Amino acid sequence: MSAPGPDVAAFSSRRFERGLRFVLRIYLPRTVGLALGGVAVGTVLYTNGAHPGLWFALGLTALAWPHVAYWWAKLSADPYRTELRSLTVDSALGGAWIALMQFNLLPSVLLAVMLSMDKLAAGSPKFLARCTAALVAACLAAGFLTGFPVQPHTSTLEILGSLPLLVVYPLAVAMIMYNMARKMQYQNRQLETLNRTDGLSQMLTRQAWEQVVGDEFIFCRRSGMPSCLLFVHIDDLSKINEWHGYPAGDEVIRTVAAILRDALREDGVCGRYGGGDFGALLRNMDALQAHATAERTRERVQSAILEYKDRVMGTVSIGVAQVDPKDLGYRDWIEKADRALQAAKSRGGNRIEHFQPPGAAQRRA
Repeated sequence: MSAPGPDVAAFSSRRFERGLRFVLRIYLPRTVGLALGGVAVGTVLYTNGAHPGLWFALGLTALAWPHVAYWWAKLSADPYRTELRSLTVDSALGGAWIALMQFNLLPSVLLAVMLSMDKLAAGSPKFLARCTAALVAACLAAGFLTGFPVQPHTSTLEILGSLPLLVVYPLAVAMIMYNMARKMQYQNRQLETLNRTDGLSQMLTRQAWEQVVGDEFIFCRRSGMPSCLLFVHIDDLSKINEWHGYPAGDEVIRTVAAILRDALREDGVCGRYGGGDFGALLRNMDALQAHATAERTRERVQSAILEYKDRVMGTVSIGVAQVDPKDLGYRDWIEKADRALQAAKSRGGNRIEHFQPPGAAQRRA
């Protein structure tokens, strides 16, 4: 029989690690819940003058079983599935103690509710139904063995014994769920950041950058403040990829992206359009100020070694467009910057062109 491939092994390892985290997450609430449940059951056993054997069984359930379940799952080849079995055992033990307490009303209801609550939090409605079935079956079995004695009355002592379970355990579960929710929110924010960031250039993705441009367009229309877009294209990137290989081309993209970010400083927001094309939003800048930033970028790229292994040199073409409140939307603004870039590329590259209305001469550099 052949050994599993690396992908299968990696998947199994991740599943095992997730299972261990699940076991650890259950360990504390189980330990606290069964200890508090033991107090509630113990007051009933004390009131009923229970046999010492029941006290011994209660000690095993409330104090020993949480640690046995933890190590059973931790040493298992599949901790997650083993922990689900242990949670089912929890419910079965609770059902047995409901019958052994002779169906004392308040502690019995508390056990049933608390066991249902943590199963729903740990699994799903389907898993809750399975555990509830185990609880009912164990309750019926214990009741059958003991003759189904029923004493539903709850004394003051038994009420006091049930209060810790009633108060502390829900708070403990709520705190755990709160921490899990905060962790999930943090992970969602991290995921959103990753989804908005291009991995190669460390700039915003095209979609994320255009959202920023859209917001800026609305702001400029309302406030009358100037802003400009730069569209930047790495000249002859396809030839660099052909002559030096795609790894060299990737390094050129990373270097140009770093130069562009540095040239903008805190005045702009960059995004990658794909390939060797970038967009830059320059807030509170008119066309003259944007031109100075574009020229600074062009000069730095022209004088830089973009890939050190093969000493690749390169240039960029840049199109500039200032926002016009008369535009119908931000896409018109983007189209103007792109048309200026196309003009710069068509005139040989390594230059800056400004968008001008049809019939007007393009400003060149």
